[in-house]
Amino acid sequence: METLLVLFLRLSWIAATLPIIIASIPIPKLNFLRKILLVFAKRGKTMHPSSFSSSSQKFTVPQRFFLHFYVVASIWTMFLLVATWVYAYRMVPLVMEPLSFPTLTSFLIGGLTIRTGSADLRHGYVAWQGVYLLLLMEAHVLRRLFETIYVCNYSPSARMHIVGYFTGLFFYIAAPLSLCGDCALKVFDCLANLVTEFIVRGKNQMPLPEIDFWLVLNPLTRLGWKHWIGAAVFSWGWIHQYRCHKILGSLRDSRHADEYVIPHGDWFEIVSSPHYLAEIVIYASFVVATGGSNLTIWLLFVFVVANLAFAAVETHNWYRRKFEDYPSRRYAIIPFIL
Repeated sequence: METLLVLFLRLSWIAATLPIIIASIPIPKLNFLRKILLVFAKRGKTMHPSSFSSSSQKFTVPQRFFLHFYVVASIWTMFLLVATWVYAYRMVPLVMEPLSFPTLTSFLIGGLTIRTGSADLRHGYVAWQGVYLLLLMEAHVLRRLFETIYVCNYSPSARMHIVGYFTGLFFYIAAPLSLCGDCALKVFDCLANLVTEFIVRGKNQMPLPEIDFWLVLNPLTRLGWKHWIGAAVFSWGWIHQYRCHKILGSLRDSRHADEYVIPHGDWFEIVSSPHYLAEIVIYASFVVATGGSNLTIWLLFVFVVANLAFAAVETHNWYRRKFEDYPSRRYAIIPFIL
């Protein structure tokens, strides 16, 4: 069953990515696909009210509905984080009890024990790694939730296509699940067993849990170098995305609803969509944290790059059409490449 979930997630990311990649190929026969995807991808300034008819507006929703993405993402990610943490805490002490502390350390830093140890030992490592990745994801979506409420200041006229809306909801359900996909079903099974035990035995008959905070937190402090490099990459993208959203939010505070100006500062000096670039950096950190060994997370990352690059090119072209003095040295999303 675990394999089926992982396979479903991988096929989902491939199915979502392939049309974007195909539509990005400059072949005239593929223009129809590009036009269709552009309709779905447009939002905000690239979907100005004058650019669509009253009939097509029926298939759009306010861009402020972005809030729904991050409400769903923060609740779902927190649920997965707590459930995976409980599972890892309950599993690892049983697996580790007969082992010496140096062996435990070797296990947690990704040493020889993981490669040659038992299946339970390797799965315990996967569970704690899932906790680590979900912690990063929760930090990301909570910040995005805060920004959506207090920073972004979406224009009342800004809208997005309803297909893009549902795609966003699917993304923020599938992305956190992909980060813990290798152990998700075992986590759900563990949670179901706890709920069943609670129902059968009743609240008063449930034993009080004995929580050893050392075992709850210590495994996260002993993850390997790749996890800490991943955290550094995550923090780099996390900080710059916040700065770029602050810049965009300040521009909206200083102008009329339908007036647009050229943003400046931070990564805006090198690319037109630095908040998208920062998003790519954030998801690249998950690849780094897993040492590039998790195919599901690789496919998630490729989708993020393809999707955001596609949208960023459209935004870049919009800026260049809108402003005659738009800086020619700026790239769309990836410096010196795109």
